[in-house]
Amino acid sequence: MRYSKFIAGTVSAVALFVATHGAALAETIKFGVTAGPHAQIAEALVPVAKAKGLDIKVVEFSDGALIDPATNDGDLDANGFQHTPYLNQQNKDRGLHLVAVGGKTVLLPMAGYSKKYKSLADLPKGAQVTIPNDPSNAGRALKLLEAGGVIKLKAGLTYNATELDIIENPKNIKIIPMETAQLPRSLEDVDFSVITSHFALSAGLNPKKDGILIEDQLSDYFCLIAVADKNKDAPWVATLVEAYKSPEVKAVIDRTFQGNVIAGW
Repeated sequence: MRYSKFIAGTVSAVALFVATHGAALAETIKFGVTAGPHAQIAEALVPVAKAKGLDIKVVEFSDGALIDPATNDGDLDANGFQHTPYLNQQNKDRGLHLVAVGGKTVLLPMAGYSKKYKSLADLPKGAQVTIPNDPSNAGRALKLLEAGGVIKLKAGLTYNATELDIIENPKNIKIIPMETAQLPRSLEDVDFSVITSHFALSAGLNPKKDGILIEDQLSDYFCLIAVADKNKDAPWVATLVEAYKSPEVKAVIDRTFQGNVIAGW
């Protein structure tokens, strides 16, 4: 009888500990992001996920090219910094096995900037225009230039567009591919630059206020959460997605970025 009471008491004590110290028993994952807006969003995600039983350790990278391989190799459990075309390119070029989970997260609109001109109509003949040099964002920049009437591309192209696909270039602009992080600095030396908002915001540029050409919300370049294919059905994935796409995180995005980062939920 005493033994039964001891067991019952022990079970009750364990149940009480679990009820009052649930966070200590929560699963922990490593979530990779680039410095800047994605890191800020991830920090807002942490307390929301914790309340749902998932502890997230945010791992911030200055070089986004390292994040997908680290996720593929298991050094990270998930990441949240890239759009679908970039993920597809990484899988193809590096032989990775990553998949998107939970649909679109946020859009960092790509925009075009100039320190010399107020509108696209003011761009002179032979203007020098810098764009990202990674394939997925280079095609994205070319499509944006096409939307602004600066160039015309072969029909049916998306992010896979290249300079060789330009069929009309009425101002004979000179396109200069450049390392993405260097694009804001190029504004001092060129006529126009197409910059992803991640780097624009980090450089103090405001896409909505400073951009003279900006991507709309129908963009195919909404970001995503990526995990290794083997982890896509892990229980924590659903919790991560639910926490990320929560009203609390959306409120932080809206308040912090004032429309320069757009939540897709």
